[in-house]
Amino acid sequence: MRPTSPRSDQFDKPVIWTVSISRLFDLFRDIMLEYADDAHIEPIHLGFEDAVKVLRERMQTERCDAIIAAGSNAAYLKSRLPVPVIIAKASGFDVMQALARARKISAAIGIITYQQTMPELAEFKTTFGFDIAQRTYSTEEDARAQINELKADGIKAIVGAGLVSDLAEEAGLAGIFLYSSNSIRQAFNDALEIAKFSRLEAGPSLANRDTLRARHGVEALRGESELMQQVRQNITLFARSNASVLIQGATGSGKELAAQATHQASSRARAPFVAVNCGAIAESLLEAELFGYQDSAFTGARRGGHAGLIETAQRGTLFLDEIGEMPLTLQTRLLRVLEERQVVRVGATRPIPVDIRIISATHCDLLEKMELGQFRRDLYYRLAVLQLRLPTLSARLEDLLNLTEWCLKNALANLGVKPHANLSAEVIACRSLLESYDWPGNVRELRNVCERLALFLLAEPLQALTPRLLMLAMPELNTKLPPQLSHHSNHQQPEADAEPDLSRQNLTNILHSFKGNRAAAAAHLGISRTTLWRKMKE
Repeated sequence: MRPTSPRSDQFDKPVIWTVSISRLFDLFRDIMLEYADDAHIEPIHLGFEDAVKVLRERMQTERCDAIIAAGSNAAYLKSRLPVPVIIAKASGFDVMQALARARKISAAIGIITYQQTMPELAEFKTTFGFDIAQRTYSTEEDARAQINELKADGIKAIVGAGLVSDLAEEAGLAGIFLYSSNSIRQAFNDALEIAKFSRLEAGPSLANRDTLRARHGVEALRGESELMQQVRQNITLFARSNASVLIQGATGSGKELAAQATHQASSRARAPFVAVNCGAIAESLLEAELFGYQDSAFTGARRGGHAGLIETAQRGTLFLDEIGEMPLTLQTRLLRVLEERQVVRVGATRPIPVDIRIISATHCDLLEKMELGQFRRDLYYRLAVLQLRLPTLSARLEDLLNLTEWCLKNALANLGVKPHANLSAEVIACRSLLESYDWPGNVRELRNVCERLALFLLAEPLQALTPRLLMLAMPELNTKLPPQLSHHSNHQQPEADAEPDLSRQNLTNILHSFKGNRAAAAAHLGISRTTLWRKMKE
């Protein structure tokens, strides 16, 4: 018997169905276990017309808040079902990882994607030096025809979604599955967010939900610099208070991590942590989602009304990211909530008492916005009772090497790759390049670079992390280097297509520059320590 979805008057968790017919079904089923505490999730092994028929019939008597599917199946369902369909999307990192796996099988690789090609693959092809045949499909028959054509052209391995990889194997080719666990987790996270905003969810039950929790503590803010130690001390101190906190910091500096850590260390840790980006939602929708709305408050309002995120955060924390982007009209309403500890839904007159702590964050200068009349002065002083400033990565370069090593180890682990034993020395060999860059995207940008590096190391497992490889994976370095380092990289670092200089004088100079650290010198040269030792003996 298939499980019956819980009715909305029985449980307050959102109900999510995953719909797939290929090997994606097994991946959905594995990942859903991680979200068992957050939602009622049911895997459904159907697709296209069969899925639409069964799901429409079930929706007449059962509740469903969101559906997760992928590829052509998701596109088919999205236009035919009355609930949100979240499309699981493969990231660029997934694509490169899948191509790297395919490259181990054959140099003749094809990739078949739904309706659109991937122009960004041109850079991958140039970097790794092999050709990739790109095709698109719209239907199963179309996908099968594309696979047969590629097979006739000598292609041995085909990268694609579940349908494509299954059909490729039916045709006697290697089918490389495109999606990673991380991409599927992102789809589940998106589905939970959509369920939270969905008009299908009953207002009263939404106020009781605590499916959104802070998943990171103060230890997630890594770094042993004096600046980061002070940040962690302030978070621990601020957690003892119920006063509002304003977090200021550049993009990618970890503002939401700091907000989650503050909530986790506070007495409200067991209550909801509800986050909303004030700049990512249209003003009309943001008002309804923050403050909720009364039955028949506007056209399309659901029967029974809808509890807003302020009510959802009851006894917990409401995190308002990019607070500087909140429209002035909503700033006035938020100020009233802070002053009166009550919220009035859109279209209602009865206030609802709320007990929440507000943590807000911004990357812009709110004082300047106040002078321009774009941010309310009285709201600023309500939000900024406690203030936390996060340093940029370029302001704490003493943390850079350890952060790089940590991010790279995590990126390699996600690919199932064991890091080199001398990874620390290899990172040290890249120090001058890493520290020469200003890191405008901060720690988030560093994580992205390390994911790129991990993929390059996966493609050639025996190669070391060298300055040459770093510049290959991070072309932005070429435009950011100061003249002296640019000269150094051009003349002291081996070119991508040249052998390293292993002359006695050069080895002596490099060992001297690394203070005798042979592992770092070998990493800089792009050779093994054994080769370095042999050349030194010679």
